Amino acid sequence: MSAGNTGAVMAFSLLTLGMLKGVKRPALAAFFPTKKGFTLVLDVGANADCKPLHLFQFGVMGSLYVSNVLSIENPKVGLLSLGEESSKGKELTTQAFLLLKEGCPNFSGSIEGCTILDGKADVVVCDGFVGNAILKFGESVFSMAMEELRREAGRSSLTRFGALLLAPALRSLVSRMSYEEYGGAPLLGVDGVSVVCHGRSGPRAIKSAIWAAKRFCEEKVNERISERLEWSERGD
Repeated sequence: MSAGNTGAVMAFSLLTLGMLKGVKRPALAAFFPTKKGFTLVLDVGANADCKPLHLFQFGVMGSLYVSNVLSIENPKVGLLSLGEESSKGKELTTQAFLLLKEGCPNFSGSIEGCTILDGKADVVVCDGFVGNAILKFGESVFSMAMEELRREAGRSSLTRFGALLLAPALRSLVSRMSYEEYGGAPLLGVDGVSVVCHGRSGPRAIKSAIWAAKRFCEEKVNERISERLEWSERGD
């Protein structure tokens, strides 16, 4: 577990831990706050280019992580695409759709970027290029919104009074949307446990990351991933 450079942590994890049996590519997963709680999005930067099989495995790994570490029963898995129809999107997503539909439990179909924050899926699958772009964009939107809100709140005595009344609700919103709530981003697919924390992580975030890593070990998530992927390859 580290709050250092993300690329360095991933490279070190791959070199020292190696790949989990049956996994073709690792996936970096990140939590997005939603209207219903959160959504786990993967990959968000480990793989810029992916094949349909990689997206299928991301769906399996994300589903098992959410269900076992975070105790979400029967998590819904969605594939990020241009529309909800299976025929929409590029060849990567249309082929991945077929694999996920056939072999990923609780696959709920394709979803659009505008519905991620609605909480329609507990796990959202995409390639690392797209995932990293929406992650960075989402972080910048939240930062800009809070900055503008603070600026507007200080414009007059009336707006300052209104901000004072809204302070408890705003603190609750910031807390729910904070990365510290979830600790860090698990690197799924390595033969061990690797958690990448935010560079600005405080005690609360580190505590959450340690808890998640502990649960990962206790629930034997890697064993479950290998078993599930072996089961899928056999076609049982």
